[in-house]
Amino acid sequence: MKQLDKIKRIKALAETGLVYAEDDYNRERYEELKQIALELLASVADRPLSVLNDFYMPVTDYPTPKVDVRGLVLNEKNQVLMAKESIDGKWTIPGGWAEVGYPPSTCVTKEIEEETGLNTSVVRFLAVYDKQSHPHPPQPFYVYKLCFLCQVTGGELNHGFDMQGAAFFDIDSLPELSKDRILESQLKQLHTMVVENRTYVHFD
Repeated sequence: MKQLDKIKRIKALAETGLVYAEDDYNRERYEELKQIALELLASVADRPLSVLNDFYMPVTDYPTPKVDVRGLVLNEKNQVLMAKESIDGKWTIPGGWAEVGYPPSTCVTKEIEEETGLNTSVVRFLAVYDKQSHPHPPQPFYVYKLCFLCQVTGGELNHGFDMQGAAFFDIDSLPELSKDRILESQLKQLHTMVVENRTYVHFD
C-alpha cells in the first residue's frame, strides 16, 4: 500500500513539474518521470497501461485529490441504508464522485436518490477519510471521502437503474461490503458517532 502511495506521489510531482516547467529540457524529463509512474501504477494496481493513459486527462493545473461523497442514512431502528453495486455485486452506503457545479451536500442527496429512490436532506458532516490512510483496495488515484449524515424526507425505497438493490441493514449484520467504497471500520465508526450523538467531525 505504501508503495502505491509513493508512486501516486511521484506522478503528482511529475505533473506539477509539467505545469510549471519553463523549457523543453525539463518538460521532457517530467514527461518521462510521469510515464514511469504510470507504468508502475499499472503494475501495482493491476490495470492495463492503456486504461490508465485513457483515464487521466492531460494536466494543465496543479494536481489535486478526487472527491467521493457518501451519505449515512439511518431508520427508526438505527439500521443503515445501503445500495448494492452492479460493478462488484457488493454493498455500500450511497454515494459517488462529487460533481462539478454542485456543493457536496447536493451531490450526496442526488446520489442517495438515484441509488435508493429516497429523498433526503443533510443533517451534518461526519467525517473526511483520506483513503490512503485506510485499508481500501489499491487504486490508481488519490481520493478524499466526505461522509454526511442524512435523513429521509420522502420517496420510496427502490434501487436505481445502475444498482442491484437497496435495503436497510443492522450494523451488526452487514452484507458483504464493496471495500473500494466503504470499510466496515468506517461504517461502524460513523454509526457510533450518530447513535451516541458524538458531535465531533472525524478527519483523515
